[in-house]
Parts: sequence; structure tokens; C-alpha cells
Amino acid sequence: MNDASLTHDQRVHYHRGADKEVRRSDRVIIRFAGDSGDGMQLTGDRFTSETASFGNDLSTLPNFPAEIRAPAGTLPGVSSFQLHFADHDILTPGDAPNVLVAMNPAALKANLGDVPRGAEIIVNTDEFTKRAMAKVGYETSPLEDGSLSAYSVHPVPLTTLTVEALKEFELSRKEAERSKNMFALGLLSWMYHRPIEGTEKFLRAKFAKKPQLAEANMTAFRAGWNFGETTEDFAVSYEVQPSSAFPPGTYRNISGNLALSYGLVAASQQADLPLFLGSYPITPASDILHELSKHKNFGVRTFQAEDEIAGIGAALGAAFGGSLAVTTTSGPGVALKSETIGLAVSLELPLLVVDIQRGGPSTGLPTKTEQADLLQAMYGRNGEAPVPVIAPSTPADCFDAALEAARIALAYRTPVFLLSDGYLANGSEPWRIPDLDELPDLRVQFAAGPNHTTEDGTEVFWPYKRDPHTLARPWAVPGTPGLEHRIGGIEKQDGTGNISYDPANHDFMVRTRQAKVDGIEVPDVTVDDPTDQAELLVLGWGSTYGPITAAVRRIRAAGGAIAQVHLRHLNPFPRNLGQVLGRYQKVVVPEMNLGQLAALLRAKYLVDARSLTQVRGPFKAEQLAQALKETIDD
Repeated sequence: MNDASLTHDQRVHYHRGADKEVRRSDRVIIRFAGDSGDGMQLTGDRFTSETASFGNDLSTLPNFPAEIRAPAGTLPGVSSFQLHFADHDILTPGDAPNVLVAMNPAALKANLGDVPRGAEIIVNTDEFTKRAMAKVGYETSPLEDGSLSAYSVHPVPLTTLTVEALKEFELSRKEAERSKNMFALGLLSWMYHRPIEGTEKFLRAKFAKKPQLAEANMTAFRAGWNFGETTEDFAVSYEVQPSSAFPPGTYRNISGNLALSYGLVAASQQADLPLFLGSYPITPASDILHELSKHKNFGVRTFQAEDEIAGIGAALGAAFGGSLAVTTTSGPGVALKSETIGLAVSLELPLLVVDIQRGGPSTGLPTKTEQADLLQAMYGRNGEAPVPVIAPSTPADCFDAALEAARIALAYRTPVFLLSDGYLANGSEPWRIPDLDELPDLRVQFAAGPNHTTEDGTEVFWPYKRDPHTLARPWAVPGTPGLEHRIGGIEKQDGTGNISYDPANHDFMVRTRQAKVDGIEVPDVTVDDPTDQAELLVLGWGSTYGPITAAVRRIRAAGGAIAQVHLRHLNPFPRNLGQVLGRYQKVVVPEMNLGQLAALLRAKYLVDARSLTQVRGPFKAEQLAQALKETIDD
């Protein structure tokens, strides 16, 4: 750390001596773990923010219980935050941590299986009491029985040191203990030469109304930093230089849900339409509602409904009224919204249905990721009710995916599914803030007058007279003189929109709605096959992009030939996809479900797409690389 960048006051508290070894590293994976009340997510967020400001490439994986306050000291109550940062381009939060910070026995036991031999483990020894260890099944202390001999263990009495550092403040012991996560953050910030100015600014802002707590947390943070500098147990610190992989631009760290929120706001601005969100809180989608509620200055209106059905009903009403309408949910909420999504298909109104997927079925696993809603998005409605489906591939890509979903919805007058998931929603990475002239023009024309002439020469408005290119019907805002028309869920007569029970008309309307979706213009799929000699194509969608790409890089680095395709548009598929699939002898589809995309590909293209599936969380790159190598050698 360069002392010249610090204020005079900070120099008093931060001084890096010259007597400790500093090692250069190209990448590090750190995992903070503790009780859900220990502040591990905040600690990880702050370390991530400072790492982003330093210029490293990074990827994060928060992991927390579904309970608001899970039982303290138990394995189900462990909360963790993993951060992978590097001086080069990276794609995943990492397979295994180089450093584990365990705040109690439960955190150690829950995460030790992921820690490779030789890794560093920092443990809060104050929490390793007989009672706490017995609660998670430790008969003897792992800090004393030799079971951790394969690791570099740093026993640190975090709680005691934090309380001692804060004795000048008039805080109870319980209140002082809450700052132990800031002590840990300070220690790790010293170990990896992280900037400290942003954290101090954050703490001052967070506790602006409680300056004593702000100063206490900063004192704990400084104490942790100075402990690393002065203790003999930490003889080495590490430097990870800024990444040179970023194209020029202005960057910030961003999570998937935040990127998606910004994408929706940008889409409304580019469309020159007010943004309306009708939503019911549900993990892991609630952050979008929270974020959009902050942006009234951009014409955003958020409505927290009493249930999922009311949320989408209000959104569809807003679409009828001329807004860019959005509803956000997760898998269980999609099931409740299905009838109204079918109504939106029939009414042919633009509506974005954002599904942040989580583990199912039923309530399932609210805080764990899965991508098992694809078939629900494709077919989870009564009757023939086709809906376009797109999926972002990284947290930052959620911004672009939101713009693309809005483009399709507005241009083709249709509801659109946007399938993100908990892995993308809560994870984060650097995002280059785009220039305004890079954003697409999404403006639309509302119907303004009659559009059809009857046989007797009368000019009338037909609400279902279609654009010959997109097959979209006109968007008539209520209250426009002369554009009164019927609305409802019963089948429409072609053109007039009148109620019709005629079988031939129904057949025509069903096929027309399907043709509209089939005809949506989407970019051709891009194949990554540098040697043009690969026999195996690995094809993925959504958040599997990072693990798949990392696995493909490992195979190529070892001399193997492998091709990769990643789909954003899942309905309709890119027009060249069938041709691409036909070029390869083997096709493997990794998915966090039991093979939903593979089933769609087999049905449509009659290819022998092999499934590689799991429903226990994100793939690990090494695991995927080994499975793909076995397929190549088969």
C-alpha cells in the first residue's frame, strides 16, 4: 500500500513495515464463513468493493440460509461469501478457496470439505468452546487433535481482540462482538493489500446517524489491519496486481439483480415509456423491487402487491395503459402467474416476466440456485401460448438481457420470459458502464387513428390488424379517441378483435401467434471453435457460462480440441443452431436441472444431445473439464 494515498489520520493507523515478506500471486479465492448473523455477506461485499476499485477481475458467490435468522452455531445456519479475484480474466467464483475464514466450529465443518490441502484457514478460536463444537459433532477440538495438519492454520481470538480494541467505547460486550467481522475484514485487507479508503467511507455513511458505531467499526477494522502487520503468525502478505484484461472504459462492480434493474430502467428510457413493476416479494427476486423503488426520478413506478397474481395483473394493466410493464418473481410465483401470462399472450401486449430461478419444486430451496424453470417458461400455460424466452449468462450480462427482452416485447407485442437465477442474481463481477449511444433505440409508435377501410369505405380501427413484418398488432392506449376496442381472454376474431368461437378462426389465430414468436429476429449463434477440428460441442445456457468456459479453457490448455456455444435466446432458437449442431459428432449440454434444454434440442433438431446435469448448485470448472474430457476420449 502506498502511504502517500492515505490521509494523515490514516497514516497513524496504517503502516506497512518492511520486515515482512510480500509475495506476488496471479489469483486468490477467499471464503468468509460464519453464522448468518456474523455479517459475512457484508464483509464479503466490502472486500469485493475494494477489490473492484483496485482493478482486479473478480467473481463472487454469496451463500446463505433461507431463514432470516438461522439457528446460531448450527450447520444449516452457516452463511458464506466466496470471492475469486485475479490479475487476468476469470469466469467463476472458483472451485476451492485458498483462504477460509471460519468464525465458528459450524463454519469450519461446513466448508472444510471444499478446502484443498495446503490452503490457509483463519479460525476464530474464541468460538471453539466445548458446547459449540459438540453442537456440530466435534468430539475433540479440530484445532488441537491434528485433523487440520494438512492446512496452514492461523488461530486468532477474533472476538477477544475486537472487544479489547473497542474497550474505549461505551458498548456492551455483545455490541462490541458484532464488529468482529470488521476485524476479520481488516486482517484480510492487510494480507492482500486491499485499499481501505472505501471501507471507511462506507462505514461513515452506513452509521451516519450513529457516529459512535461508525467509529467503533472503523476501529475494529484498523485493529484487524494492524494485527496482521504486527503478529508473527502472519509473516507473509500477498499482492494481486490489477487486471489488464479489461477494455478501456469506466467500470463498477455489479450484481446480477442490480444489473438487471439498471437494464430495465435503461430500456424504459430508450423506449421513452414509463416503467411499471408489479411484484410480490420472493427470494431471490426481491432485490429488483427494492432497487427499482429508488428510481422514481426516472419515471419508475413500483407496486408491491398482496400476492403474485395481483402483481402480474397490475403489470398487465400497466402494459394496456402504455407502460413498459414488468413483473418479477421466482419459480413458485411463475406458477401462480401462469393464467395472466396466458392472458397477455391472448391480448398480445408487451410484458416482461422476470424469473430469478431457485431450487424447487414447490417452495424448494429459496436461497439456492437452479435453472429448472425452462420448461415451465416454455409450456407452463393452458392452450397454445407461445412466449419468447431469453437468459443472461453472467451478472453483468443481466443488463443487456433486460434490454433485449424489452426489445422483443415492444417490437412484437408479446410477453417475454427473462430467465436469470440465484447464482447470477447474487453474484457480482466488474461491469463496463456503456455510453448512451451504445444503447438500442426501443421507441415504439402507439396507434393514433383508424387503420382499416371496410367494404363500404368506412375507416375503422382494427385492434388485431398486424404489421406484415413482425405480425404485431397495434398498441392502442386507452382514452385515444376512436380506438375503442374489446379486451379480454376469450378468443379474438382476426382483425376486428371481436369474440369468436369459430374453429377456423381459432386455428388461424393460434398459428398466427405461434408464427409471430417463431419469426422473432434474434442473432445467429456464435461458435467458439478456434481449431475448427473439434468433434465435441459443449452447449449451455444461462449461468453455466462461467463454469463451461473455464472448463473449455482448461481442456484447450492441455491440448484438447473442443467447441463451445452458449445460448441467450431459448425461444425462438437462433436460425443457424440446427446447422451448427449438425457439424459436430458429439453434443454435450451441461445444465442445473435434469436435462430440459437437451430435451428441447433433441425434439427440435433430432440430435443426440447428451445431458450433463446436476441440481446441487453451480458446476465446478474442474468437474466439468473432467467430464468433458471423458466424453472427448469416449
